Amino acid sequence: MATRRSTRDDEFTTYVDARRHHLRRTAYVICGDWHMAEDLVQTALVKLYIAWRRVRRDGAEDAYVRRIIVRAFLDEKRRPWRREKVGLDGFDMAAPESLPLEDSDALLAALKGLPARQRATVVLRYWYGLSVDETADDLRCSPGTVKSQTARAVVGLRAALGPADTEGQMCDD
Repeated sequence: MATRRSTRDDEFTTYVDARRHHLRRTAYVICGDWHMAEDLVQTALVKLYIAWRRVRRDGAEDAYVRRIIVRAFLDEKRRPWRREKVGLDGFDMAAPESLPLEDSDALLAALKGLPARQRATVVLRYWYGLSVDETADDLRCSPGTVKSQTARAVVGLRAALGPADTEGQMCDD
């Protein structure tokens, strides 16, 4: 039994070591706050550890963690009375940007300006490249809701980012 648990723990540790940075960046893009991103990843990894044997057998570790991050973020936004603001204003230093794009600040600010569900939809559709149906499954909603949330989010992003060339427009499937 101890060997079995040791193997499980070793597999889990290997996965976390390989994917933690990516998961943290993903969580940051979804929530726009490094501290909250770390909390979301921690919540997702705790839930993953509990379900590790089943999830590992299915080979769906990344999808499982991604869903937990998105759902935990949306749950947190739905329950504002559960949020606490810790620290002192002006004394908490933000982590440095890890995105290499020169326009990352404007894009991240525009994403932060979107409602939580629209932001999650855009990240799943365009950051992860999920289909409408896959996004609907992750968000537990209908494909029509994904399409309408995506359309509203794109309008909001265009308004926030201002005029730009229209060659690389995003479109719905």
